[in-house]
Amino acid sequence: MPLFWKPYKSEATQFIEQLKAQRPTLEAEQRAGRALLWDREQDRTAQAGFDEARVPQQPYVYQTKA
Repeated sequence: MPLFWKPYKSEATQFIEQLKAQRPTLEAEQRAGRALLWDREQDRTAQAGFDEARVPQQPYVYQTKA
């Protein structure tokens, strides 16, 4: 480590830290938003039906069957 080492924080890191200081509930809001769309139980029977209905893709997609 150099003698006159100064800790560096990028502008992006400074912005995020400032944003979190201004809005302390930001992370909780983000987690709530994620829970609405992504953190859900999966319906395994529906997924099995989707897997069975899948049509195999041909090796070269744009070539027509002659």
